[in-house]
Amino acid sequence: MKFPKPFYKWRPHPWHGLEVGKEPPIFVNAYIEITPFDLVKYEVDKQTGYLRVDRPQRTSSQPPSLYGFIPRTFCGERLSKLSPKAVKGDGDPLDICVISERPINKSEVILHARVVGGFQMVDHGEADDKIIGVLENDNIWGKAESINDLPKALVERLRHYFLTYKLIHGEESLTSIEMVYDREHALKVVKASIDDYEEIYGG
Repeated sequence: MKFPKPFYKWRPHPWHGLEVGKEPPIFVNAYIEITPFDLVKYEVDKQTGYLRVDRPQRTSSQPPSLYGFIPRTFCGERLSKLSPKAVKGDGDPLDICVISERPINKSEVILHARVVGGFQMVDHGEADDKIIGVLENDNIWGKAESINDLPKALVERLRHYFLTYKLIHGEESLTSIEMVYDREHALKVVKASIDDYEEIYGG
C-alpha cells in the first residue's frame, strides 16, 4: 500500500505542524477553533495541540463567523509595529475569522481562505489583530477580495463581538479596535506574523 505524500504518521500540531497556506499572505489555511454555534470559547492547547475549553462565553454574544488561527504565524515584534497603540504582540498565532455561505458547525477543521481585511485590535496593551477571510470557492463569498465586498452589517457584527466577548460586568474594558482595515494592510499583518514565527520557531 502506498501512502500519499506528504503523509503524517502522527497527528500534526495545528499551530506548528500544518502549512500556513498555498499562497500566503493572500491565500492561507485557517484552523477553526470556534463555530457560530458555540457558547463556549475553545482554544488550542499550545503544548498538546488538542482543543481545550478556555471559558464559557461571558455574555449572550455568539461568534458571527468561524473563528480560529493561521498556522505557523506568531504575533510578535513585527506585527506589534503595525499597531501603534500596542506595546507588544500577544504571543499567539494570528487569529482569523472566515466567512462562508453554508453553515459549518464543526470545529477542528482546516479551511482554505482568501484574506480580505481585518481589525487592529489591542487587548491589555498587546496587538491581537483579527484577520477576516472568505472561504475559498464559496458560492457567495468566494470572489470577495476586499472587506468592502462584505455587508457592512456583518463587519459591524464581528467588530461588536470582539469588543464585547471579554466583557466582565462592573469592570472596565481593556480591549479596543483601533482600525478596520482593508486587504492591503491585512496582507502586511499576515506577512509580519509569518516572519515573526520564522524568527521564533524557524521556517
